[in-house]
Amino acid sequence: MKFGIWTPLPHTTAPEPRITSAMEDLTTAGRSHGVDRSLQFAVDIVRKAEAHGFITTLIAARHLGPDLEAWTLATALAMQTSTIEIMVAAHPGIISAQMVAKMGASLDRISAGRLALNVVNGWNVEEFNTFGNGAWQLTEADRYQRMNEFIQVVKGLWTQDPFNFDGAFYQVKESRLPLKTVRLPNPPIYAASRNAEGKRTIARYCDAWFAPDLRDFRRYDETLALVRGEVAAISQTAASFGRKLGFGMSAHVVCASTVEAAIAKAEQLEAYGKLAIYNKSSVSGLGACLVGTPELIAERICAYHEAGLEFMLLQSNPMEEGFDQFIADILPLVKKASPEFPQA
Repeated sequence: MKFGIWTPLPHTTAPEPRITSAMEDLTTAGRSHGVDRSLQFAVDIVRKAEAHGFITTLIAARHLGPDLEAWTLATALAMQTSTIEIMVAAHPGIISAQMVAKMGASLDRISAGRLALNVVNGWNVEEFNTFGNGAWQLTEADRYQRMNEFIQVVKGLWTQDPFNFDGAFYQVKESRLPLKTVRLPNPPIYAASRNAEGKRTIARYCDAWFAPDLRDFRRYDETLALVRGEVAAISQTAASFGRKLGFGMSAHVVCASTVEAAIAKAEQLEAYGKLAIYNKSSVSGLGACLVGTPELIAERICAYHEAGLEFMLLQSNPMEEGFDQFIADILPLVKKASPEFPQA
């Protein structure tokens, strides 16, 4: 099993001192402490992840929050790191596929071939209508059709010269992207979907799929069974297109010296996630059920690996304290069971 880390952002991290201080700056015009404190927090966490062999970091796009814009932050992180993959979230409809192809190729060049793209179909109607100029699609079918076309256009501009595409949402005629990516055949494209058409699109065009959970940290056995079945099913779909996918999962690690103490912490996070719609991103990985002692969490990670997952994208709260605990207490146990894990 390999690991990635969520880059800490105001809307992907539950309140803790460094995030709270950063938000005070971000939401106050004219206030600055030199280096932006949210940027510094992100750099500190991602560098630490890189030093301990983590393979990727996800920069989420939270357009309505005080978070730094994802592509801008990703470029800054690329300048502060050297080996970790920089995975940037992009919402079809908020930014054009053609522009994502150009920005992606640029960041891939700047980072020496470390770009990855996370295509997020999205759920926030206000976000789409504000930043996508009224781009929200009312039907799920249209949203997934747009996602399908978006991925085809980005990938086509990266790999074909010239490229043509005539879709319901995107049209490209004899176009070229003279700027070529470092990573071949193209930077990897990650996506998550529970929708049948979404999963079919991912199997046909993407490189990795984030497996779902049951959104309940108490249902580990059922979640493990779900992951095993879903990985097998989408693998079969990908094989029908002559392709092979990678598989991962987003997971919030809640560790304590006893299972009871970990459950109490998880319940507090769960309650926080229900306070406001924007809180759910910071606790979304609780459904992976990595709640318990170091030994129990390591055991569950290894079981997910056996079920077909190749990487887990981690969060914790407090982010820095939880990450340090993972590195000190859980990672050594996983390394013993996973000899292929990169040694720092």
